[in-house]
Amino acid sequence: MARTRPKRSKKSSPSISPSEVLPAGPETSLVPADPLYRYLAEIRRFPRVTPEEEHDLAVRWHRDHDRSAAYRLATANLRLVIHIAMDFRRTALNLMDLIQEGNIGLMQAVQRFDPFRQVRFSAYASWWIRAYILKYIIDHWSLVRVATTNTRKKLFFNLRKERARLEAQGIRPEPRLLARTLGTTEEDVIQVQQALAGRDVSLATPLRADSDSSLQDMLPAPQPLPEEQVADEEYREMLRRKFEVFAATLEGKEEATFRRRLIAEPPETLQAIGNSYGVTREAIRQIERKVIDKLKKFLERELAGSHSIQVSSTSN
Repeated sequence: MARTRPKRSKKSSPSISPSEVLPAGPETSLVPADPLYRYLAEIRRFPRVTPEEEHDLAVRWHRDHDRSAAYRLATANLRLVIHIAMDFRRTALNLMDLIQEGNIGLMQAVQRFDPFRQVRFSAYASWWIRAYILKYIIDHWSLVRVATTNTRKKLFFNLRKERARLEAQGIRPEPRLLARTLGTTEEDVIQVQQALAGRDVSLATPLRADSDSSLQDMLPAPQPLPEEQVADEEYREMLRRKFEVFAATLEGKEEATFRRRLIAEPPETLQAIGNSYGVTREAIRQIERKVIDKLKKFLERELAGSHSIQVSSTSN
């Protein structure tokens, strides 16, 4: 006589199915490698709570700082974080990152919730979860921070909707019109538009599909090319020779001011040079101006306009 196995009673599990989050694929696996599936499998261990249980847990945490109650309150609402994060899955950011930020917001809600205000914890927590996810999206949308003010943060999420509304009415959404309808400045609209239109591009991105060259190959070298270094050194050497020729045309205080003040590194102060000759610093300043005028004429004559040279005095 064949034995029949007793049927096991199936209990309904208050958990979220992976099919509610990700579309079913052609292949299934008993142990999916996707981290989202693994996370969903983990949170199945935490059952939901009734409104009465939720209130009791919140009171125990608020009044007695019972950490076990706070833990139970947070884990019972992990599914809420997933549902809110799914609203932002089209932002091209990693969904698990959004869930992680939402979990941080959930913990903030647990810490700050007042159970005696006649508000459901899930409603209160939704605000904190959404706030943390929105902040994460703004902070990681681009390396260049654009939504740095409250006005621009609102624009970041409302600009596309307003543009679509105006276009549906056959109106061209110019920045000035958008600024007036959204109650902001034209500059803010333009800045946020640029941030939304152009995402960050990796330097490793190929220039073409069939090319081995990338964007980083087009960046200028951090150091000058060897031929530029040689040319610069030759130019500096030529100037040094010209300065020696010019110094030979000077004498006394003028030569001292030129050597000790204009071409010295670091230059001496006007007072130091004046003290060595027993004159005031203003007298040395006047001599310096005369030397600079002579030097300009000398270089213009010697270089014949082939190079542009700026000669100026220092402040002290």
